Amino acid sequence: MFVLFLGVPAFATDVTGTWSGTVSMGDDQITLTYNFKQEGDKVTGFVNTPGGDLQLNDGKVEGDKLSFTVTFEMNGNKSKFLATGAIKGEEITLTTKVESGPDYPSPPLTIKKLKQQ
Repeated sequence: MFVLFLGVPAFATDVTGTWSGTVSMGDDQITLTYNFKQEGDKVTGFVNTPGGDLQLNDGKVEGDKLSFTVTFEMNGNKSKFLATGAIKGEEITLTTKVESGPDYPSPPLTIKKLKQQ
């Protein structure tokens, strides 16, 4: 018996929750904590940085891919960063780049889902 399913969307991974990881910036280790809320394929939330919380914009999940933007002021100029990630279970590997201007040297960041207490 052959059954064909057409028009059934692939189920996206749910990233809702708190995720955290540490990135090296020169001699410093910086911990970034992401709080995601997913509804369908749309993702909202914020990232907690040493400078405060930054809102996530344009967030979405497609299959095992996550993307969002973060805009903040740097040296008196607004900068928009584009983040893309590969979701693998309880880990997301994020790559970030500046939307325009010179390349921002950002190594991939692996964040892990924190267990709820």
